[in-house]
Amino acid sequence: MSTRRIISSSNDPLDVDADGTQHAAEPSNIAPAVPASVLWKLLSFTFAMVTLPIGTYFFVVQYVLVGNNTVAGALAAVMANIVLIAYIVMAYSDDQAEQAEEAEKKKKGQ
Repeated sequence: MSTRRIISSSNDPLDVDADGTQHAAEPSNIAPAVPASVLWKLLSFTFAMVTLPIGTYFFVVQYVLVGNNTVAGALAAVMANIVLIAYIVMAYSDDQAEQAEEAEKKKKGQ
């Protein structure tokens, strides 16, 4: 004999919190937690962090200072630091812009 599922019109016990408050059914928020622009910036800086130092190293070794690995390695490290600093500056400026928008929304709301 198969098992029969009992379908009731009463509320599910999972709809009630531990303190007894009832939750109404509301639509789910399916918006991404991180905006797409932030992901694109992260991916672009990740790509730059991988390609620029390596490209700088091989370019300097082959065409600029032929055979001088020490200077090429130092310039590759400098390029990695430049990419990192550029990412930090961009993230800081984006954060400042978001804070300014929130402050402006609060002023308009009052």
